[in-house]
Amino acid sequence: MSQAINQQLVERFEEFIEVYCEEEIGVLLENYPKKQRSLNIDWGELYRFDPNMADDFITHPDSVTEAAKQALVNIGDLRYRTDDMLEKAHVRIYNLQELTDIREIRSKDVNTLVAIQGLIRKSTSVRPKVEIAAFECQRCATVTNVPQIRGYQEPFVCGGCERQGPFEIKFEKSTFSDAQTLLIQESPEGLRGGEQPQSIEIHIEDDISGMVSPGDRVIATGTLRLEQKKRGGEKLRVFEVYMEGISIVSEDLEFENIEISEGDEKTIIELSKQKEIYQQMIGSVAPSIYGYEQEKLAIALQLFSGVTKHLPDSTRIRGNVHILLVGDPGTGKSQLLQYIRHIAPRSVYTSGKGSSSAGLTAAAVKDDFGGGQQWSLEAGALVLADKGIAAVDEIDKMRVEDRSAMHEALEQQTVSVAKAGINATLKSRCSLLGAANPKYGQYDSYESIGDQINLEPALISRFDLIFRILDETNEELDEKIAEHIIKTNYIGEQGTRKKYSIENGEEPIELEQIAEEVKPEIEPELFRKYIAYAKRNCFPIMSKDAQKEIKKFYVGLRAVREVGGPIPVTARKLEALVRLAEASARVRLSDVVEKEDAMRVINLVQSSLEKVGIDPETGIFDATVIEMGKSRNQFDRVKSIRSIIEKLTLENPKDGASILDIIEQAKVEGIDEMQAEHMVKKMSESGEIYQPSAGYYKLLKGR
Repeated sequence: MSQAINQQLVERFEEFIEVYCEEEIGVLLENYPKKQRSLNIDWGELYRFDPNMADDFITHPDSVTEAAKQALVNIGDLRYRTDDMLEKAHVRIYNLQELTDIREIRSKDVNTLVAIQGLIRKSTSVRPKVEIAAFECQRCATVTNVPQIRGYQEPFVCGGCERQGPFEIKFEKSTFSDAQTLLIQESPEGLRGGEQPQSIEIHIEDDISGMVSPGDRVIATGTLRLEQKKRGGEKLRVFEVYMEGISIVSEDLEFENIEISEGDEKTIIELSKQKEIYQQMIGSVAPSIYGYEQEKLAIALQLFSGVTKHLPDSTRIRGNVHILLVGDPGTGKSQLLQYIRHIAPRSVYTSGKGSSSAGLTAAAVKDDFGGGQQWSLEAGALVLADKGIAAVDEIDKMRVEDRSAMHEALEQQTVSVAKAGINATLKSRCSLLGAANPKYGQYDSYESIGDQINLEPALISRFDLIFRILDETNEELDEKIAEHIIKTNYIGEQGTRKKYSIENGEEPIELEQIAEEVKPEIEPELFRKYIAYAKRNCFPIMSKDAQKEIKKFYVGLRAVREVGGPIPVTARKLEALVRLAEASARVRLSDVVEKEDAMRVINLVQSSLEKVGIDPETGIFDATVIEMGKSRNQFDRVKSIRSIIEKLTLENPKDGASILDIIEQAKVEGIDEMQAEHMVKKMSESGEIYQPSAGYYKLLKGR
């Protein structure tokens, strides 16, 4: 572009700023430079003012940006009568009409303005970057200022003695700005099956650095640049693409990518008024898996979730529902997780067996990202699933230290990192759908849940619903399951043949009838839109009747029973009831949680508690099994065995309590020989007691 056109551009930008940015320029001049150093321009408004100028911003971002900056300086000078008052202010363009997929970036896009959408995977700390470096000649002390445009450049010769140095940079005379490097990755919900998410580095400077954290979903606008790759000292013909960021807009909306037309809205509202809507929801969750109606209803409620509450004291109560599926292998738990992964608008799937605590939560890692070996923050699965669902298969296979990192993420819905000088708290506002297999292959109804899965009670108690899925033998049920699976596979076979244009040899009407039996009652795409619409528009409030029913149920659980005494169900279970009732109201697109919603979730929670909270010895419901991993009877026996060992050790301090004496004393207290031996073995494995010599036990000090 010629100088004349540039001057014309400057004048046009002055006109645009005066007309469209009157208020913004006033705020900038009032707060510059301490509180604000940028003028944000909406590309859409620029397009309405002058389409050609808006298009030029995309094709020639460097020259147009310079013209906009000069216009900004001119307006500042005109209003305040000072020279170059806004010389270091920035013009930041945002809200481009079209978004560019990271995987669609090509060489033609280099040196053009693009906007990309994704989530922050990594970020460096904010560091100073030199803009104008002041070099002092070590021979004559002459100071030479060198603008640092591309890379780090020293003066070629001294302006005083005209020699080639040596030079020393003077930091106090140089000009610096804040700089940060981000790694933006494609959002997982936009990927087709099997695709690896692609990413791009974004370099941002000055007032927009430090604004976003790993896990945040953003739209970044900037100019694409090239950096030559090297192998050893040799320069290659292949270049790496990165972005010079101009603006970063954080997206905190859950379903911004799901467009709902007027026709969709009408269909959704009509669907919500149907009496069988809950049954339709159940039929829309993993229809290829037969049965599990309660589990599917719970997962549907998890997709809708409760309402997140923000209290006046800044406390936040989560609305997300956490569900744990425990049961025999081959019962379809993983398939349920995979189906939810595709239905949920935002979801991340991982396996506990292959995930570390860093992979699930967040980590401070040291690598070459951002230039040179340094520490950077990297988001894990629970952070990447923010405002969505994290599906974690084989959650019981995680190491103990990895599972402990999940406690904060599940309840407080944050992930804290304190390592290598990095102290950060990331958002993890997601629901967790976990699946676990029993330790010894099959679920044993005669053992408590705490003894069967490798999860500590503190973590188990954070789940709102726990379902036991058993592979039971039932001839009638087995026949129905077999028929359902065969039909599902048959339709799949015919679909494959149709894909490759092979004659099916079946009547189209017959195929349609079979397909009708195995297809979801609500199509997946409509189901996603239904969930998005409900979460955007429905924020139900509890009715008096619903409050009364939930309160009555909770108090009943806490009440003293004839057998076993008080059942220590914590207040978490009460909050779970409220969340699930709100989700039930959202299914009907209702703004009020009615009594029927309360009763529906009470039945669901009661069923869940009774299945996993049964004392295997007495067959009586005891919520201590869920909250603490052992039944009340087991706790009482452990207490008795500890007391016996302590008493016998006082009588024989050197050797401790012999196993024969422990069993003998246990019989007196009503504990039979097998139970006593089992308890001693368990206590020894857990480290509560130890053997100073063969056949003798002592309590471990401090336990």
